[in-house]
Amino acid sequence: MKPAPYGPFKFSLIDQRPKLSWPNDARVALWVITNIEFFALDRAMPGDSNERPKGNEGTPQVRHWSQRDYGNRVGIVRLMNLLKKYDIRSTVALNSDVCDVHPEIVQACMELDWEFIGHNRTNTARLNEIPLDEERATIRHVLDRIGQATKKRPVGWLGSGLQETWNTLDHLIDEGCTYVADWVNDDQPYTMTVDGKSIVSVPYSYELNDMAAVVRSKSTPGEFERMIKDQFDVLYAEGEASGRVMAIALHPFIMGQPHRIAALERALKYICSFAGVWKATGSEIASHYQRSGVTF
Repeated sequence: MKPAPYGPFKFSLIDQRPKLSWPNDARVALWVITNIEFFALDRAMPGDSNERPKGNEGTPQVRHWSQRDYGNRVGIVRLMNLLKKYDIRSTVALNSDVCDVHPEIVQACMELDWEFIGHNRTNTARLNEIPLDEERATIRHVLDRIGQATKKRPVGWLGSGLQETWNTLDHLIDEGCTYVADWVNDDQPYTMTVDGKSIVSVPYSYELNDMAAVVRSKSTPGEFERMIKDQFDVLYAEGEASGRVMAIALHPFIMGQPHRIAALERALKYICSFAGVWKATGSEIASHYQRSGVTF
């Protein structure tokens, strides 16, 4: 993708597009993304305000690291049990290094038939922080390693920190990805075109994201619950005219905490009490959009 002042897609107002219909006339596609990540104890980690330290000064960062390790040891089990209770198959944004250091988590996700998408090797290194000539090899390694571990190569991608370079979309398309979730600028999927090749943007959420809401904006569990319900109410009403995607982004070390999980359950119970909610994975959303004949 060549540098440009606007993205490689058409601008369109959401109320001036053809109607997007979900399966069984659902109004909302509920998309729950669980970010399962690995941070190395001997590498500098991002701070609570998203600082990006360089080098290894200050390691081991015991508090930062062990908070995240709690998510992988304990919090993920709570999220798995909760999502299973409401028959929600999550899409896992997976650091591929998890396949090597915590294969038990990958196996547990496979037993739940969750979807996997690439999410860098580790969250301590983003795509815009590695040499440009290593980017495609890194993306290929991530997709290959997850494919080797799960017997199914991912077709989706979420960059760590939602970061890309000018070359990322080209590499994702060339490596067989059909959708990307870094672009948080819509409530519907849309088509990106790069040098005559296309990839679908499936709308992830930086707003309904426990990292942004709870860690950085200091929202309480009850406030996050209210945010989820309020967002659903608006999208559900709008979805009568044309289908919407409601993404909820979760991190096991945040919403997997005992004092937060009940708020998440109340929100999911509320959403699942409505007819017309399609519980979908990212690849299901992207595939249905591509088959719909109303791509934009």
